[in-house]
Amino acid sequence: MSNEQLNSNDDHLRWKTLSSEYLSHETWFTVRKDTCEKSDGSVVNNYYVFEFPDWATAFPITAEGKIIMTKQYRHALNEVGFELPGGVVEKGESFEAGIQRELLEETGYVFDEIKLLGKISANPSTNSNLMHMFLATGGKKVSEQSLDANEEIEILELSFDELMQLVDENKIMQSMHITAIYYALKALGKLSYTK
Repeated sequence: MSNEQLNSNDDHLRWKTLSSEYLSHETWFTVRKDTCEKSDGSVVNNYYVFEFPDWATAFPITAEGKIIMTKQYRHALNEVGFELPGGVVEKGESFEAGIQRELLEETGYVFDEIKLLGKISANPSTNSNLMHMFLATGGKKVSEQSLDANEEIEILELSFDELMQLVDENKIMQSMHITAIYYALKALGKLSYTK
């Protein structure tokens, strides 16, 4: 693929929204039905979009070099899983402030440095939001957890080898968190590529 293809103007691929109708407007289930027009003039009817607020997650490392992971029940899968800390970025809150707040609430840790790693989508076909990934370093425990009513979160401090064992054994089911782990390991120089 050429640089020209990578950097071309993609307006010819965009759809024009002709109308939108909300079918549900709940906190965790906002769904709209769009009617769209493609650049060739054809109409796409009944295209469903799930609207969520943006999320933030972090790959947090303590001052002692341990990686903080969470363990919690996820009802949709009926499984207890390993995840990175994170959550919803509140309206009017910066992504960095959001992840700092989530880290403190879920883990009780504050961090010396928070570095943005990038942003990804859980499913760009149907979900309207993005997840913003951070690397948090120099973590120190300053308080107990301050969890929401429905949250029960266990905190684990893992070595890099223990983390990679979870990855190798496919025990981290949250695909966006696997992506965040990849970006963090890349930023930390812990990944190597071979041709």
